[in-house]
Amino acid sequence: MTEMPRFSPLESVPPPSLTQAVGAVLSIAGSASTILLDRASLAAGANDVDPVVASAGQVGGQVKMRVGAAWIVANVRSLRLQDTSGTMIAAEIDFLGEGDEERLTGKLYNFRRGVTRYPTPGAEVYPVTTADLKQVYAADDRAHISVGTVYPTRDIRAALYVDAMLGKHFALVGSTGTGKSTSAALILHRICELAPQGHIIMIDPHGEYSAAFKGNGALFDVNNLQLPYWLMNFEEHCEVFLTTSGSERQIDADILAKCLLMAKHKSRLGQEIAKLTVDAPIPYMLSDLTNLIGLEMGKMDRAGDTAPYLRLRTKIDEIKADPRYGFMFSGMLVADTMASFLARIFRLPGDGKPISIVDVSGVPSDITAVVVAVLSRMTFDFAIWSRNEPKRPILLVCEEAHRYIPAGNDNASSVGRILGRIAKEGRKYGVSLGLITQRPSDLAEGVLSQCGTIIAMRLNNDRDQAFVRAAMPEGARGFLDSIPALRNRECIICGEGVTIPIRVCFDGLAEEKRPASGDPLFSQLWRETGGEDQIIARTIAKWRAQGK
Repeated sequence: MTEMPRFSPLESVPPPSLTQAVGAVLSIAGSASTILLDRASLAAGANDVDPVVASAGQVGGQVKMRVGAAWIVANVRSLRLQDTSGTMIAAEIDFLGEGDEERLTGKLYNFRRGVTRYPTPGAEVYPVTTADLKQVYAADDRAHISVGTVYPTRDIRAALYVDAMLGKHFALVGSTGTGKSTSAALILHRICELAPQGHIIMIDPHGEYSAAFKGNGALFDVNNLQLPYWLMNFEEHCEVFLTTSGSERQIDADILAKCLLMAKHKSRLGQEIAKLTVDAPIPYMLSDLTNLIGLEMGKMDRAGDTAPYLRLRTKIDEIKADPRYGFMFSGMLVADTMASFLARIFRLPGDGKPISIVDVSGVPSDITAVVVAVLSRMTFDFAIWSRNEPKRPILLVCEEAHRYIPAGNDNASSVGRILGRIAKEGRKYGVSLGLITQRPSDLAEGVLSQCGTIIAMRLNNDRDQAFVRAAMPEGARGFLDSIPALRNRECIICGEGVTIPIRVCFDGLAEEKRPASGDPLFSQLWRETGGEDQIIARTIAKWRAQGK
């Protein structure tokens, strides 16, 4: 049986603020070490009026050790019974950081991340108090937003450092129904309050966020987006206009490239550019493109050679005639509206509405990915080509990110490639990426690890938990183990945006600031009857007109 180390106070009279020691250090090993906790001392402290002291011996709770004139703060990662009599508990801990000790009162102050000197085996272990946590989580002078309270307290505010969080991207992950959309809206609202002249684009695949940002955002959907088709680069043109695969696709792409370049040369803007490329965003007329394809087809000798031309022309005519594609492929979008489009979407200037909500729920499913690709690439290209101008950093937030950057297909789509590139290089050019997803394990490998700040809500799936654990820093392990036990609107935040990993209970949001993402109440709605004929008639009318 292991004996409990005898506690020998370093001072004959302990400072008045020092609570009773609850254990001692057993072993030290770099970032993770082991302490022994006395069950009787923990039981005595469990009824303490301070909820932080009461949770000292729990997984995810904090303890502190004195080293010279400093306090080392550590997080409890795991617990196990150490002896057969059940009097002692061994706890694996992760060191979080250190703070100075006030000589007279023993209080902790001036906390910073990292550890200069480690405690020695036998050093006493004390519970952390609310006063200590206030020092640990006190926001410094950097720009920050307050998003909730630090668990288990009710009054210590959790601060997110905006520059560090946006400078190295962030990800918000959590299973369906954990309050993910509301939490995303809360974070974006707080950023908008901090920077009313900011530049934020939110890709909203379900039309949830328009309700949340009516007052402080610019709302775009298929009715007013007016995204000119000629802003697409060649790769995106191929995704929309080509229907074949393999060697046939390459033949079609060569024809499209040749005719597209000629169509762009026909415009006044195209003629002014000496070395025009097929990727340049130059206005051209779709009718010019189809006419040129027809002219090229006329040069073919055999009927079999005309198949690629016919395929291309038929597809372009089909898209032109389909009213669902009117927001992008309308004949009204031929004018050079690039400057006004960028100003609208990127909020340049913002006029107190710094966020653009782009609702793509009404976009035909076969070109949704292309629309997101164009918006993402425009963000990145604008940042690249404006390098010598006064900086205007842009935050691109992508809801349901696993749709656009899926794992396992080596980013075969243009949207996967551009979002992957923003994740790797965006920081250099002032483009920040915010990824929101319920299935982090379905994201392309490496994208999550590019996110400097990870906000993890409850994850029910083992694969998702393992994926997030692999992307998080070593010191957050104790917090990560509590992910399955998080309640709704609770999360673990770790990385660049916080001083040390924290468990946070998000603030509530006013009804008018919440996204329209509530779950239907079956028990209540299934009691309501009447008016079914009109519901069906109105639904069929919209369905047939393909309008919302």
